[in-house]
Amino acid sequence: MIRTASVVAALCAACLTSACVHIGPSRLKADQVDYARALGDAKKREILAAVVGLRYGDAPAFLSVSSIIAAYTFDATGGATANAGSGSQPSYALATGSVSYSNHPTFTFTPTTGDAFASAYIRPLAPSLVLPLAEGGIPIDLLLRITAQSVGGLQNGNALGGENSAGAPGFFELLQALRRLQLAGELNVESRQADGKSGQMGVYLVMGAATSGESPQTGADLARVRRLLHLSSATRTYEIVYGPSSSKKGDTIPMVTRSVLGILSDLGAQVQVPVARIDDGSTKPTVGLIGGETRPTIIVHSGKTPPDDVYVMISYGPSAYWVDRNDFDSKYAFTVVQNLMALAEADTSSKAPVVTIPAN
Repeated sequence: MIRTASVVAALCAACLTSACVHIGPSRLKADQVDYARALGDAKKREILAAVVGLRYGDAPAFLSVSSIIAAYTFDATGGATANAGSGSQPSYALATGSVSYSNHPTFTFTPTTGDAFASAYIRPLAPSLVLPLAEGGIPIDLLLRITAQSVGGLQNGNALGGENSAGAPGFFELLQALRRLQLAGELNVESRQADGKSGQMGVYLVMGAATSGESPQTGADLARVRRLLHLSSATRTYEIVYGPSSSKKGDTIPMVTRSVLGILSDLGAQVQVPVARIDDGSTKPTVGLIGGETRPTIIVHSGKTPPDDVYVMISYGPSAYWVDRNDFDSKYAFTVVQNLMALAEADTSSKAPVVTIPAN
């Protein structure tokens, strides 16, 4: 009986020790994916909160996750008691064990303020930062609709109102032609050293094939783009410069970009809000479709209760605001905005978040 108790205690200790040894690798497998998803979901909620807050005139605040400490504690004890017995007392053996497990994650947030806030969110995004995304496969019409206030003097719509709130018809005609050229493989974006500017990188739009094998549709779109932007047909490569207009004629494309706050404010103005919030003066009426738009860039719904499965959702006051999971166009546009914010924040963050997982 004593030998049996010892064996049982040994087995318990071995099992508990094995569990302690393998908790680290097993948690790493789960935590690497789970925390990556959690960070992504938190960023989506932060963006939607900023969009809805700006809709109501609230100044947004942004927090970056600088560190994550996922502290797991696993304690195990085991023991055995045996009594051979004497006289009328029977012999007995007793094996005991206990296990305790705890998880206490710690997150460190760093607010974005001062110069970092101005650089990431208030200053207009540089064309050299925005346009290369089109070379990565993002539709150029969606990219310019979100980020550009004007291209070649053609004004994008302004959801916040003003004399040019509807935008220039030529702007949306330009976006459609550029998208068709992109799909046909006749439009590329290149980043290289700017002409005559040592050490400075410029961004260039290359249109048309080197050989004369273009289709009639492609030829018509190339002619349309050159006409709208007053470009010379003697070249295929055009430098994109920041500004409402360019002193050079024929080989440059002036472009005025929006800031991150400008992008979020424009998206917020398109959000459908409860009529009661408009009637009590909490916000302005929702703007309608402007220019050549056929639908809002991102469709944000509002109501008392969101559906069970949504892409992203926040609560603001008595209402909930969400983006449907089955609305691919809104989700894709949301992802583009998230990527633009990541690029804008890249220069203001000294290092990426550190995930520390002590497991014992």
